[in-house]
Amino acid sequence: MKDHFHSHNKNDDYKIDAHKLIYHPERVSEWLKSIGDWEKEKNIFPIYMEISPVSYCNHRCKFCALDFVNNSTTSSSSTISKLDTKILANRIKEFADLGIKSIMFAGEGEPTLHPDLPQLLDLCSEYKIDTSLTTNFIIKDKTKIANFVKNCKWIKISVGGGNEETYSKIHGTKAKANDFEILMENIKYALSIRKDFRNDCAIGMQIILLPDNFDSVLELAEKAANLGVDYLVVKPYSQHPLSITSEYANIDYKEERYLSLESELKKISTDKFKIIYRSQAINHYIQNERSEQNEQSEGQDRYKTCYSVPFFWSYITAIGDVLGCSNWFNNEHFNYGNINNNSFAQIWRGEKRKESINYIKEKLKVSDCRLNCRMENVNYYLWELINPHPHVNFI
Repeated sequence: MKDHFHSHNKNDDYKIDAHKLIYHPERVSEWLKSIGDWEKEKNIFPIYMEISPVSYCNHRCKFCALDFVNNSTTSSSSTISKLDTKILANRIKEFADLGIKSIMFAGEGEPTLHPDLPQLLDLCSEYKIDTSLTTNFIIKDKTKIANFVKNCKWIKISVGGGNEETYSKIHGTKAKANDFEILMENIKYALSIRKDFRNDCAIGMQIILLPDNFDSVLELAEKAANLGVDYLVVKPYSQHPLSITSEYANIDYKEERYLSLESELKKISTDKFKIIYRSQAINHYIQNERSEQNEQSEGQDRYKTCYSVPFFWSYITAIGDVLGCSNWFNNEHFNYGNINNNSFAQIWRGEKRKESINYIKEKLKVSDCRLNCRMENVNYYLWELINPHPHVNFI
């Protein structure tokens, strides 16, 4: 088993290509002691949560993993939805009481379109919950940008290309809308506000590496460095099992142009500006392709059970459903209840989550899961804890 405990990328100060569960030994210890005992398991609450404030978006990105949400004719979230501010505010206080430490606002739609997101972030800060934002950052109201920078630990901005033409093609916008120019101006403003606040909000950009934007990646890296953002993440595409789009399902990341890109990007990195080329995620992608081609080697380098779900993180949809995993969005085995009807504690301690734990242990095939899911490296770590090498005591 390869070492998945830490990122080997010296530029990855944020451990984006690794995991951070190692910093929560008490929660992991509680989990280890609870395995197989529901009375204990039901009280292992998430450390981290993703919340989708709205189901709608102002862009139509070609790579959108959750494109099925607003296009699906069977999903109950196919209608335009947003979370009720009052209910979510009550739940945020509850999250703090239950020991949930962080919330990323992202999800099915563009989170900044929720009209009360600033107030919700203020509340999270009041209750000492760390917050972050994954966004396309096309925001007209500068006071909202200021609020986001003031409250968030980090803001990661999704950018599909390094120039207006590529950007508009990938994001499904019209070039004449000037969204790329608006984005650049918003980032400049956010950085200037951060100086005024003198806070530590990390402001970064992220691009998903696609054949359609490959030629503009270096251009984006140069722009990001000149803007003064903290980092640029370059990551591989991952096909969601439920996505309508399959245009990028078979990208061959073994091509020389992808393999040589990292060294080109390193030339742009500086002490203040880091380019995080997610080589570990790309290697997972390549190894998986090789495993599929060679049945004898299939699965040798991958954990056999998902241990992170439903314990260390959770997902709340724009209609309030509490999910154990966003990979299985419409799967009843991962839907535990709705925050509009019950408290989070009632849902998390409920029978549906108990059934889900048994389903994951006994029936879920991780080979069917999305490659490079958010809990990938966490699962490698937990797998090694449950299946230790016989010489672990020789520290």
